[in-house]
Amino acid sequence: MYITCLDLEGVLVPEIWIAFADAVGIPELRRTTRDEPDYDKLMKYRIGILKEHKLGLKEIQETIAKIDPMPGAKEFLDELRTFCQVIILSDTFSQFAGPLMAKLGYPTIFCNSLEVAKSGEITGYKMRCEKSKLTTVKALQSIGYETIASGDSFNDLGMIQASKAGFLFRSTEKIIKDYPQYPAFTEYSELLNAIKSVVNY
Repeated sequence: MYITCLDLEGVLVPEIWIAFADAVGIPELRRTTRDEPDYDKLMKYRIGILKEHKLGLKEIQETIAKIDPMPGAKEFLDELRTFCQVIILSDTFSQFAGPLMAKLGYPTIFCNSLEVAKSGEITGYKMRCEKSKLTTVKALQSIGYETIASGDSFNDLGMIQASKAGFLFRSTEKIIKDYPQYPAFTEYSELLNAIKSVVNY
């Protein structure tokens, strides 16, 4: 039995923080897990900027409401789920993910949660578990599943390395260069065919 574990942002939907940075005109918020391997450092940096500019959850959710999945993403997911179980493993937050999951046909997603004050200020965040993507892949393997993983960022490398098959998708030149052992794709059709070849579909 196989389960495909997919990253969300940069793979199925545009990067939420980049869209928000552009919407509010704060280029510092364009920094993502493609640029910063240390997720805790990245989130503390983001929360500090939000506080400085008096921006909260409401403003981010207004931007998310306008974000659509990448062209072809829903069709890719729909076809993938005809022959393989799929879980989206994301370091985004439940408060961000809802509208995007609706547009993708409600796939299963495991993600984190934000700590939000009554005022709407984002005061912190809570990870679902430590090294959430890698931990989840290992847990799935412990109950008898083989995993296939694909993502684009530093925080996807753990689950890719631990899986039976791992693929980079629309990743950075640096990551592709540093991890040549993992096939790198830019089209959903390529990724779909690669996954089919693993599950012998």
